[in-house]
Amino acid sequence: MNPAMGAKAPLGRVAAIIPAAGQGKRMGGGTVKQFLPLLGKPVLAHTLAAFEAAACITDVVLVVGDELVDACRNDIVAQYGFHKVRGIVAGGRERQDSVFNGLRSLGPGYELVVVHDAARPLITPAVLERAVAEARGRGSVVVAVPVKDTIKLVDDQGAVRETPDRGRLWAAQTPQVFPFEALLEAHHKARREGFIGTDDAALVERLGRPVYVLEGSPENIKITTPEDLLLAESILGRR
Repeated sequence: MNPAMGAKAPLGRVAAIIPAAGQGKRMGGGTVKQFLPLLGKPVLAHTLAAFEAAACITDVVLVVGDELVDACRNDIVAQYGFHKVRGIVAGGRERQDSVFNGLRSLGPGYELVVVHDAARPLITPAVLERAVAEARGRGSVVVAVPVKDTIKLVDDQGAVRETPDRGRLWAAQTPQVFPFEALLEAHHKARREGFIGTDDAALVERLGRPVYVLEGSPENIKITTPEDLLLAESILGRR
């Protein structure tokens, strides 16, 4: 019997795009939030470390402000030895533009693309592995957590118009994982139609393709304010 018969087909390459071009104005101060120290290392270094450790990730593209390309290459990627980073490209006006620039830099040959915010440094390799495995089985996957609070839908005057069923509400996080061609098509469609989404899943949803939720962790916070940085230090300290 041919030993190759019945063997599983090799899994395709998985690229990660990490947009890190945001200015982080709510943090205050003059340092871009991705470079702020978090337990002795820049926030961005913590984020990249999870992707470096995740076996499912083959390549990483980092998207930063044009003025930070050299600093990221020298002070983050080279200094901390992130070998999976195959490119550092300049971002665009919107986060969506930055992700598109990262997509264009990849070229063909990828099975899946993982998009993850640079400002979520508490992501773990285990969550990345679960998200990629789920996407291989179902298509497009968004890591999210169930909403705990009651949500109110209000009008322009602040009057409550609806109280949605909390049991059907999830707070979307990153990583978000998509088939490469689907995400590229979604971005092209959005650019043609002038649509700006709050995340990449919204763009794929507009193609009429299903996007599935994978429960993540409340610890996977986004660093937006100084208080978030203190919370992240506490979580990392416990780990």
